[in-house]
Amino acid sequence: MELMRETAADAHEVEALLDTCFAPGRTALSSYRLRDGVPPARDLCLIARGRAGEVAGAIRFWPVRAGGRDAMLLGPVAVHPTRQGEGLGAFLLQSGLDRAALAGVERVLLVGDASYYGRFGFRRLDGVTMPPPTNPDRVLGIWDWDGIQGPVTRIDLP
Repeated sequence: MELMRETAADAHEVEALLDTCFAPGRTALSSYRLRDGVPPARDLCLIARGRAGEVAGAIRFWPVRAGGRDAMLLGPVAVHPTRQGEGLGAFLLQSGLDRAALAGVERVLLVGDASYYGRFGFRRLDGVTMPPPTNPDRVLGIWDWDGIQGPVTRIDLP
């Protein structure tokens, strides 16, 4: 397995992996409204390639605003079904967070299960709201969220 930064040339393969891993309606989720038309933070996005060069896993980060403050929206994290159960998802997640910390990212949020993401340090963000119909119990964050409340909004880049 080789871990590398995702490039624009990898986008088609990563989208194919996401189509394989998630339901066909994945782009209707509220988090996709925050990503639509906004390029991912490529310096933080990672892919894992298997021995044959295939994309076995991927993690992406997207710039957003939360309560008026800059943040990164983590997701999706995807692992090809044939590679699940090997710890690749946890490796991608920790590697992505390490990369974000080194880049000076102050806060990361995601929508997910606290029971899984809690082991990486994520906690529920009371008062930080994703676009509906997101369950507020699944809005999680890590690092500097003290005093931040309000909606998560997209960043429209020039």
